[in-house]
Amino acid sequence: MATSKAAPARKPLILVSNDDGITAPGIRNLIEVASRVGDVVVVAPDGPQSGMGHAITIGNTLRLRPVDIFEPGIRAYECSGTPADCVKLAKREVLGGQAPDLVVSGINHGSNSSISVLYSGTMSAALEAGIEGIPAIGFSLCDYGHDADFSHTLPHIEHVIRQAITHGIPAGVTLNVNFPPIGRGPIKGIKVCRQARAKWQEEFDKRFDPRGQEYYWMVGKFVNMDRGEDTDEWALANGYASLVPCTYDLTAYAAMPTLNAEWDLPHATHA
Repeated sequence: MATSKAAPARKPLILVSNDDGITAPGIRNLIEVASRVGDVVVVAPDGPQSGMGHAITIGNTLRLRPVDIFEPGIRAYECSGTPADCVKLAKREVLGGQAPDLVVSGINHGSNSSISVLYSGTMSAALEAGIEGIPAIGFSLCDYGHDADFSHTLPHIEHVIRQAITHGIPAGVTLNVNFPPIGRGPIKGIKVCRQARAKWQEEFDKRFDPRGQEYYWMVGKFVNMDRGEDTDEWALANGYASLVPCTYDLTAYAAMPTLNAEWDLPHATHA
């Protein structure tokens, strides 16, 4: 398989983004690690964008403002748009069309394993880079607390980044890396996994405002229907970090022959 390599002779250029916002503790930890490996540029949302998926801004203006909130030498910008917007603007405006050698997104406050990858702004920033042909990784910690402890993840994140720089990432593939919370003990290692077959079972808490108008809070629980021991959910539950190679091509190739053979579809005719 062809690979998109991130192994230049010069110091690699690493773009950092996230979906929790540029002031989130997770991104500060990721910047610290990425700075050990390469030259870092940060473009991240100016506020929380969790659950935005791969949304882009098309009906409003986008604003990009330099900020000085990290260590000296870190170029950083806050963006009024979504995580995907951040990566688009970073390449075309901040970097003047130059592609970074690697894009890293996170560290997300909360899991992006299994089906959550579809809703994740963190992973959408990484996938947007993948669409551009840029090697990219999304990092998440299974702890939703604003004061989450990321310390046990940092050596593993640095190792994964260095592996990506050295060996590249397969073309068209973006890596989704999740870590168990620190309370589960030392991380046993990193397992390459498949995405577990699971879903969110939503419920809606119906309430009324002071004027008697209805409104809803979406609540629910995560339902794992997959008992395989090769999944991201199994790895996380058993003390491992999970690494899932993802692709933005959602085509179900295995279904194409069945649809062509069994469905009575009008086919194009050639004059």
